[in-house]
Parts: sequence; structure tokens; C-alpha cells
Amino acid sequence: MIKQEDDGKKGKFIIYEGDEFAGEMSYTWAGVDKFIIDHTEVKPEFGGRGLAKQLVMAGVEYARANNLKIIPLCPYALSLFEKDESIRDVKS
Repeated sequence: MIKQEDDGKKGKFIIYEGDEFAGEMSYTWAGVDKFIIDHTEVKPEFGGRGLAKQLVMAGVEYARANNLKIIPLCPYALSLFEKDESIRDVKS
């Protein structure tokens, strides 16, 4: 399960495995139509399950649904944008 929190300046997508916190992707707003993915982290015990990708994809879906652009500064998010052409429509 992925939940989103946003206070208007910063936000994050949080992923859970069952009831347990497994990781998060944080972002910072850059104006009204862009956000910067600044960090993606999954707890080591949940590594190798594709959870970090799910977090970035949740951000991509959010950007598409709200006509936003993403600036991927986080090394993981940046590498995902470089590898996956299908998500570049939301890259700023």
C-alpha cells in the first residue's frame, strides 16, 4: 500500500508491506506545476522487491493526473527516468 502526504511545500509517498513501513520517496514543490524528487529509500529488509520503483511510479501517476512535471534529483529516480522512456512525458 502506498500513501501520500503533502503539506503544500514538501511531500512524500510512503510504502507499506502489510502494516509495516517499508520506505518512502520525498519531494519538494518547485512552484505550482513541478516537484523535485529529492530522495527515495527502502528499508534494507525490503530491498530487491521493486518497492523503490513503485514509489517513483506513484509520483509519475500523481504528476500525470495533475498535469505536473517532475525534476528527478534523487539518483535512483534519475536513473529510472533515464532507463524508462515511457515516463519521460512528466520529466522537467
